[in-house]
Amino acid sequence: MSSGASRTGKLRSLADLTLRGRRVFVRADLNVPLRGGRVADETRIRASQSTLDYILQHGGRVVIASHLGRPRGEPRPELSLRPIAETLALPLAPDCIGPEVEALVEELGEGQALLLENLRFHAGEERNDPDFARGLARLTDVYVNDAFGSAHRAHASTTGLPGLCAETGAGFLLTREIDALTRVRDRPQPPFVCILGGAKVLDKLPVLETLAKRADLTIIGGAMAFTFLLARGESVGTSLVEPDQVESARRLIEATGELLLPIDHVVAKNIDDTSGAETVERIPDDRMALDIGPRSVERIAQHLKGAATVFWNGPLGYFECPPFDTGTRAVAELVAASPAYTVVGGGDSLAALSATGVADRISHLSTGGGAALEFLEGRILPGIAALAEGA
Repeated sequence: MSSGASRTGKLRSLADLTLRGRRVFVRADLNVPLRGGRVADETRIRASQSTLDYILQHGGRVVIASHLGRPRGEPRPELSLRPIAETLALPLAPDCIGPEVEALVEELGEGQALLLENLRFHAGEERNDPDFARGLARLTDVYVNDAFGSAHRAHASTTGLPGLCAETGAGFLLTREIDALTRVRDRPQPPFVCILGGAKVLDKLPVLETLAKRADLTIIGGAMAFTFLLARGESVGTSLVEPDQVESARRLIEATGELLLPIDHVVAKNIDDTSGAETVERIPDDRMALDIGPRSVERIAQHLKGAATVFWNGPLGYFECPPFDTGTRAVAELVAASPAYTVVGGGDSLAALSATGVADRISHLSTGGGAALEFLEGRILPGIAALAEGA
């Protein structure tokens, strides 16, 4: 089989599980951005709400677990899940394993929930340590994975714990992700347009190779476009490039035919030179490109008009800093206006949709950036494979 996704026919749905009165461990992806100690974007929290609501309505005693950031096995107050607990209006356990946490779980009544503290405060989570997994299992009767964004990680809470539980299933978010991305990967209605942005060719080369063969058109933007432009012999000035990936980019161009690259650019001396930004067709030797220009946006608009399937991952410029967010915002509006089946993933792409107020017009918002790309590439995702094995 080519992917863990191909095994989803064996996955048990949340709706098939016996929940009432049982301790239901939900591995959610609540790795949300924080600002000033508060949740800055609730997209991932809202995405799992249907799973949590269903379990609570059916009398489950819900134990919710997630990671946040990269504390590297040490408790860090700034990466506590307390802001998420406040957003969910739930009590927060002082840890995610141990006798005190076990006692709090035992006190839960039917239809009540408890949020565990950051899983990655323990090094055993990312190491997939069996002892840490057993510590989590002591909180659990039923295991539900709803964390698609972490499904490509072989961690204790995604792959070690399911094998210790008598009953496992896929949450509604995980099921939606699998269905949407399988449709894009295996049966996209043509014309299929793929838009890939972001910084590094190396991170996206495997999925680029896969999608470029299946898509009718592949559009490349963001910093990684400059490695491709350099491979075509075009001037890139001081723009970010990956010299060790130029040959790979050249081979991909030769193997897949034309890739749609930017034809004009918003350039400046550096990322702080917002007042010096200007639009050019050829990048000057002493300038760096930080966004796609209006002609590039218009060309993307023309190709999206007839599309039946659209997949977009990654910003098309230095989205974090206006005015270099203009191109990404414009493409967000174009994708939202398309009558095609649209799937958008990646934090910056979702942020652009949210900032432009068009997120509700996208067919599917994927909560997994890296997981979505690996799924589309055809890799086995450990978190999904572990569920299939336990079904």
